[in-house]
Parts: sequence; C-alpha cells; structure tokens
Amino acid sequence: MSEPRLSALFQSRQPSVIRMAQIRFDERNDATEALNVAIGNISLPMYPAMTARMHALDAPDSPFRDGVVKYSATSGSRECNDAFLNVIASSGFDTTKLHGHITEGGSQAMELIVAGVCGPAGTDQDPLLLIDAAYTNYKTLCQRLGRATCSIRRDLGDDGKFSLPDSADIERVIEARKPNAIVVIPFDNPTGQYYDKATMIELAKLAVKHDLWLISDEAYRELYYTGGQCTSIWGVTNDDVPGIEGRRIGIETTSKVWNACGLRIGALITDNQEFHRRAIAEHTVSLCSSVIGQWIFGAVAHEDHADLRAWYARQREYYKGMLFDFTSSMKQALPGVIVSSPDAALYSVIDVRNCVADGFDALEFVMWCASEGFVLVDGRPVTVLTAPMAGFYSVPEGTPNPGRTQMRLAYVETPERMAMIPSLLAELITLYEASRAGPRD
Repeated sequence: MSEPRLSALFQSRQPSVIRMAQIRFDERNDATEALNVAIGNISLPMYPAMTARMHALDAPDSPFRDGVVKYSATSGSRECNDAFLNVIASSGFDTTKLHGHITEGGSQAMELIVAGVCGPAGTDQDPLLLIDAAYTNYKTLCQRLGRATCSIRRDLGDDGKFSLPDSADIERVIEARKPNAIVVIPFDNPTGQYYDKATMIELAKLAVKHDLWLISDEAYRELYYTGGQCTSIWGVTNDDVPGIEGRRIGIETTSKVWNACGLRIGALITDNQEFHRRAIAEHTVSLCSSVIGQWIFGAVAHEDHADLRAWYARQREYYKGMLFDFTSSMKQALPGVIVSSPDAALYSVIDVRNCVADGFDALEFVMWCASEGFVLVDGRPVTVLTAPMAGFYSVPEGTPNPGRTQMRLAYVETPERMAMIPSLLAELITLYEASRAGPRD
C-alpha cells in the first residue's frame, strides 16, 4: 500500500546546521559527554526583575493568580511592548516614532518581515539581501515561504577579521538582483563582527538610494567589546541619512541579552506605521504570543535606565573574558588555526584551512564528533558539538564554499567548561585527520 506524499519542502528539508549535531549526538548510545557550543542556548539566569515575576505567578498582582491564562491582543500587552521600548531607550535611542508588536521570539519577527518585504512567492522578485556568512534562519524562512534571497560575501582573513564588502560591491548586487530589503546584524551572528555607526550609515544610504527597507537584527545589542558607543538602526536618523526614517525595521528578542531563550518572546519594531499595521494583520493567524512570557518580560518596562546599563556592562564583562581567553587558547592549542576577532555577540568562527589536509569537510567532522569522536578527560569520554559554517553561506553551484573548513562556537557553557574546548577541539581534529588518512603501510 502506498503512503501519503510529503510536500516537496518536507522531502528536501534537513535540520538546521545549528541543531544537527545535537540531533546526531542524541542517537548515540555510549557514555560520552558533550560540550554543546553549536547553538546560542544561554544558561545564565534571567534579569532579576524577570526572575522575580516568574517565581510569583500566583502573587496578588499577577494576572495568573486564579489560574486563568487568556489570549492577549495579537500586538501583545502594552506593558511588554513598553519593556522593549524601554530597553531601546536605555541604550540612548529615541523611541518616540517607533511602533512595536510582540512576536514568538525573534524568529517569528523574521518570518513576518520576510512575508512583508519579499515576494511574490515562487519568484525571484524582491529578494532579501543578506551579507554572508549570514544567520541561517533567514535563508530557511525564505525557503519555507517560497521567497528569494541574494547575498554578498565577506571573507575571513588570516588575521581573524571578516572583510565587509564596500558600498560599490554591495551596490552592484543591488543593481543586478534588485532586492527589496537589506538585512544587517550589527552585533553579528555568526561572525562576531561589529558594525559601527559609520558602517550602518553607509548601508542606510544604499537603502535610501535604492528604495529599500533596512532590517536590523538587534538580538545582541549591547554585547560589543570594542569600546565606544553602542550602535543600532535606531541611532541612524534623517539627520544622518535623509529619508532613512520610515524604512527602518528592527528585530528584538529576550533570548540573548536577557538570558531567556526558552521564553520565546520577541518584538518587531518599525518606524513605518503601515508596515506595523500590516504585520499585526498577518500575525493574527497565530492569535498571540505567550502571555506568561509577555508578563515575565514586562517587568523590564519599569526598570531604571541606569540599572539596565549596569546589567549590560555585567553581560559584556562576562562574555568578553571568555571570548578573549578562548581566542588566545585556541591559537596555542592548534597552531595555524584562524579565530574570528572577538568584537561582538557571543560567537567565534574558527577556520582550520591551514591545519588540515585537502578534502576536510567541517560538516563531516562535526557529525563525526557527534556520533563517534571523543577524547578522554580524567578517564571519561568527552566530545564537542559545534555548528558547521557551510550552511551560513550561499554560493553558486561549483563554487568552493569557505565554510567547508569553518565552524561556529557559541559561548554558552560555563567559563570553566569553555576553557576545556580549545585543547579538546585540537585533539579531536588530530584524531579525525588520522582517521581520514587511514592505516599506513
């Protein structure tokens, strides 16, 4: 008897590169322990006011004290929206012209944006312009919705710096592919690159010149380690680039800076009232985002800016120490390895192109680590899970993918466990390369 058919999308779908190592490791039946730095699943406590609300869902002032959990408006609660605006304002940006609505994490905000700026579905019209290496969910969501993407690539140099393409190169892609929006991640995932205000202004000029939306994924705002002032799409105004206001869209989330990945609360912020209204209309099919999550994050609406800035400083100090220590230790453990410059966010990209034999494939190495590779640490088997980088690039068929020798690591283990990873990775790579070489006569 034949079985019902899967859609073409489901037949071709593979797990996200940031999840596949964990899926493979979960199939493993031995006693190996995994240090999982493949995904930015932060394990630190939430902001104190959020934690207090989580622990007091039955308090007299809680809307859940009687066990009733109703829908909110699709746009989200006023308090939760105010919390995101308070956060943006605490970084020194004007929020008086901004419209926001609450989404199911930053991922749903991305999906609504793709639906709102790209299309029509099934065509190459109005693609989304990405700067490779680009966060994989943008491409995946475009595939799900049948929308097109185009990209321009930056390269990782031997000095650990990603080269941001200059305006002329970006403009050539715009003129050839005619995108309707540019995506930028100022505190970049996956590269850890930091986009200063001058860079944001250059991208804004291109958006105005070519009548594009400028989309800024601000999940990691305030996590930068270069000194100076915090940057944001909301810091680029008509005073800097006449005409930029009204085409700015921002993505917010509680996942990263607020250590609440599983809360699944985000926001879509824009200074374009029509886009705001239409995005809510599209979102009504999902009814609303988690009302308990909205209540927990809503506590931030009442926090003083000085307290929020002190929180940002503590977060920066925590990640900066690990980033700098890892970068130094990784270079010592594996001579010739390239480690991306620790400038922003909570990721490093390592490139082993100078340390391995021809034919090395990071995806195969990551799957080997997840399924069978290990190193003995005090007598117990340990492996490391990372994210292979090839999936973060869009390259034409037949063109070498720079991600083939690259892996992304997230700083989500404790500092003590993160300190173990350089030597573990170096030994795992050595063991894997020996297995590729095979037995010798």
